[in-house]
Amino acid sequence: MNPATPDTSISYRTELIRKGIHLSSIVIPLLYFTIPRNVALAIIIPLTLVVLAVDILRHWNAPFEKWFHTVFGWLLRRHESDRSKKQLNGATYVLIAATLCLLIFPKIIAVTSFIILIISDMMGALIGRKFGRHKFLGKSVEGSSAFFLSAVIVVLLTPKIGYTPGEYMIGAFAAAVGTVFEALPWSVDDNISIPLSVGITLWIGYLLFLPGLDIYKFG
Repeated sequence: MNPATPDTSISYRTELIRKGIHLSSIVIPLLYFTIPRNVALAIIIPLTLVVLAVDILRHWNAPFEKWFHTVFGWLLRRHESDRSKKQLNGATYVLIAATLCLLIFPKIIAVTSFIILIISDMMGALIGRKFGRHKFLGKSVEGSSAFFLSAVIVVLLTPKIGYTPGEYMIGAFAAAVGTVFEALPWSVDDNISIPLSVGITLWIGYLLFLPGLDIYKFG
């Protein structure tokens, strides 16, 4: 989520554990780059549906809710455990985002967008919560700077279609767009807004400025 002030409902140590779990999701784009799209979808869609069903069930079945909160409650942020709001948790949103990226974007764009979500969201949250002092939209200058710089590094290291200078420029601009969407003080979960904003920006950039490149080169 994107609250106007840092969420201190969990300790920094717990935040580190949450982000460690978040980091493990990087296996999704790395695996996706090496397997056909239909195989990846056959894996990710059922997994997403199962996790989504579990997340919904915990809000509507009291015995299951008690078990879920006993096991996982210490990892949940305040808004994720609020019984009145009945919101999904971050892990569910990550899988929904992965499914959307695979369904919507060409493989090269889906992989880059999702790795930015995993790496840059983690860096922005950890740096922002530890060192954030100056406000930027709904986050901090320090956290958003960490997000942007790490996103640019992801752009530099991820595969490219033709390895042209224009691809890196488009990628850097998409990183900036993702930084703004991550910092916006709105109710849209940033696990959704980050990869979609980055992916759409990349796709438009390729279509407008590099129409000669085959964005479906990798699938």
